[in-house]
Amino acid sequence: MPSLCRDCLTQFNTGPRCPACGRPRVISHAELWDLSIAHMDCDAFYASVEKRDNPELADKPVIIGGGRRGVVSTACYVARIRGVRSAMPMFKALDLCPDAVVVKPRMAVYAEVSKQIRAMMEELTPAIEPLSLDEAFLDLTGTARLHGAPPAVMLAKLVNRMKSDLGVTGSIGLSHNKFLAKIASDLDKPRGFAVIGAAETQDFLRPKPIRLIWGVGQATQGALEKAGIRTFEDLLRWDQRDLTARFGSMGERLWHLARGEDKRRVTRNAPMKSISNETTFNEDTADAEILDGHLWRMAEKVADRAKAKGVAGRVVTLKLRKSDFRIVTRRTALPGATQIADRIYRTARGLFDQMPPGQPYRLIGAGISDLVPEAQADVSGDLLDPQAETRAKAERATDAIRARFGDGAILKGRALR
Repeated sequence: MPSLCRDCLTQFNTGPRCPACGRPRVISHAELWDLSIAHMDCDAFYASVEKRDNPELADKPVIIGGGRRGVVSTACYVARIRGVRSAMPMFKALDLCPDAVVVKPRMAVYAEVSKQIRAMMEELTPAIEPLSLDEAFLDLTGTARLHGAPPAVMLAKLVNRMKSDLGVTGSIGLSHNKFLAKIASDLDKPRGFAVIGAAETQDFLRPKPIRLIWGVGQATQGALEKAGIRTFEDLLRWDQRDLTARFGSMGERLWHLARGEDKRRVTRNAPMKSISNETTFNEDTADAEILDGHLWRMAEKVADRAKAKGVAGRVVTLKLRKSDFRIVTRRTALPGATQIADRIYRTARGLFDQMPPGQPYRLIGAGISDLVPEAQADVSGDLLDPQAETRAKAERATDAIRARFGDGAILKGRALR
């Protein structure tokens, strides 16, 4: 059976250890040299970067997130063993792991490391579809002749370089489509390399729970369980028409995924679906001025990203997390798309004003979705707000000043609250 030493990259036939270096980090699979769709997922990415930059944290449980009243962004594997999970309230995480070191996220640093990883991927294939800073799909179909080695070898080399050059580790999932590659990357973390071949797809999936399906949240999972669907085997009992009638387009998708079928291609320039920004407070706050100031700053950040990406949104969303950790989301469609911070802010503020007054929140966020090219943005005035066009022109002028003299050159008064 084809085998690969993940340390020295020696290719050989089946054996418990590499015949060249004697190490046991060996991956063996009948289809190892034939598969080319991969998912690379960094291991506890933010925490790995923090441990790399501060060796004193190497053996300690590390949580990335806000203060005691915030939520966990991610946690290292030492903390995960104690039960800490992403999106967990910080007070609960610290109850589970009281000796954890809490580190505030440094997004600029993580983005730079992500950029370096992306450059390494570009050396393997142009077919890269990033999902976030720390994970991406890669299609290495047809690259064996270029590199003189099968995709599996080049992927093992990639994660080895990430470790040696950047000090971060990653796990690889290799299969014949995106759905299975993403499942595989999570099977052997951290520093994993898992393979799901075409011949074993049905047997592999049959006993697995439906929660493995990317995008099936708690609400969908609950609806499926009410229909008696808890595993892929349960899904296989359903007729395609019945699934579609019961669950709409999701039902049709599930019918194909239950059989390991996924025709989606790895798309280099996958369309952006939304732009958002949010903040978690150290203490719950009901102070309207504080909340208003944060809302403006987030509207500015969303607008800046939209302008940088050359897009605009036709839907504005407000996100709030209450003191009991319940999330409330409100959204409204605009008469026309916008990338103007003032309009995003005023719309989000209108949604906020519809909430019960005096209620404390621990998180507030704003965003835009239903994105279109910026050429379609802010093309006409607002009959209900005659001054909107004047404010938009002033904002464009402000953008020009900030571009020349820096982001802090001009600030709105409300942003100082």
